[in-house]
Amino acid sequence: MSASGKRPRRVALTGGIATGKSHVRAQLEQLGVPTIDSDVLAREAVAPGTPGLAAVVARFGSDILDARGGLDRRRLAELVFADAASRHELEAIVHPIVRVATDAWFASLDSSHEFAVADIPLLYEAGRDRNFDTVIVTACDPDTQVGRVMKRDGATEAEARARIAAQLPIEEKVRRAAYVIRTDGTVADTNRLVKEVWMQLVRSSQLDRT
Repeated sequence: MSASGKRPRRVALTGGIATGKSHVRAQLEQLGVPTIDSDVLAREAVAPGTPGLAAVVARFGSDILDARGGLDRRRLAELVFADAASRHELEAIVHPIVRVATDAWFASLDSSHEFAVADIPLLYEAGRDRNFDTVIVTACDPDTQVGRVMKRDGATEAEARARIAAQLPIEEKVRRAAYVIRTDGTVADTNRLVKEVWMQLVRSSQLDRT
């Protein structure tokens, strides 16, 4: 325990889809930073047998279930990325569950950690940035982003661009962030930037506790 007894600073990690958030989070973990992935929490929120899944089925119908009774994510994605109102309704179901789980995780951490990081893809879109002490944004060139979405998700170019367009423009996220990590370069370049940000956060967190 630290002398101050303060909880770790709450740091949010966000960015556009396929801008390298998962890699950056993994690098921060390797540096000893506690992290949590909101995508994992979102999947748990709508796992079979959960109230979250029941609410999603009530809104979107049983057609969004697969043969085993789980969520057919591709089918659901086709629905919500084609219709902003449907997307917002899905977020209204899932986001509160994820928020509660994230807050519980931060509360469980002891003050031996200077700071902890929550990877939250829709941080700004959901207005959650005000709940964090500072924000890291990952960013890359839009064409690189499209290519990554197509390769990772098997999406067409049109589908990839629609998913990117459904989020706040990356330029706006960069403008609002305290720290920006570009992922356009080599993996080594990205890792170097992660370490630089980590060092800055350690220093500022230590000053915060004095």
